Amino acid sequence: MKPFLILQLRPERVASDDEFAAILTKGGLDRGEVRRIELDHEDLPLGLDPADFAGIIVGGGPGCVSDPPEAKDPVEARIEAQILSLMPKITDRDLPFLGCCYGIGILGQHLAPGSVSKDHYGEAVGPSTCRVTVEGRADPLLTGLPDAFDAFVGHKEALDRLPAGVVRLVTSGPCPNQMVRFARNVYATQFHPELDAQGLETRIGVYRHRGYFPPETAEALVAMGHAADVTWPGEILRNFVRRFRG
Repeated sequence: MKPFLILQLRPERVASDDEFAAILTKGGLDRGEVRRIELDHEDLPLGLDPADFAGIIVGGGPGCVSDPPEAKDPVEARIEAQILSLMPKITDRDLPFLGCCYGIGILGQHLAPGSVSKDHYGEAVGPSTCRVTVEGRADPLLTGLPDAFDAFVGHKEALDRLPAGVVRLVTSGPCPNQMVRFARNVYATQFHPELDAQGLETRIGVYRHRGYFPPETAEALVAMGHAADVTWPGEILRNFVRRFRG
């Protein structure tokens, strides 16, 4: 059985480890079923072939693909370049891919440079009410989910326009493209399917001074997260694993 490849981008160890554990838990994966690469401090191995994996899951991170090159942190620029180097093989061969938050920016940047921006659809940290589209109701990754559900978000950039061949599966009022699919097997979400209230609290602590929210609102955001009913998004990860486990 092929393993799943989990690519992580977070240089903050607490956030990275928590995200990795959440992906395993929500996806129903054992540690032995995955290969983890932490791109903040290791490169993709030479010759790595995405077809050698059951699927590729890309986690979130503080980088923004829409930032001008001169504004990118060198580590974030290297991470972005490495993930983008895999995307032609993934999209050309329609290999299983699930990009979470940052991953929708990577997919958009690859398919249609300029389709991701900070102009319109950034969302503050917290729960967002998402609605499944007609196309989404027929998609296997959304099997069992209700027509509307809450998910945790927090992003400065978003997919402004759908590239050719991309279908909108989930939408929301603040951000139209909450989940998309390219071809049959390439997926990305703007929300965080792995994130629950405890994980949100961890990230609020880690990213308190990274410009996602006024630092003085951190405690209120933590309380709001624990009061929210965010239970369904993890099923998307579980459905992705079930579909492509082999």
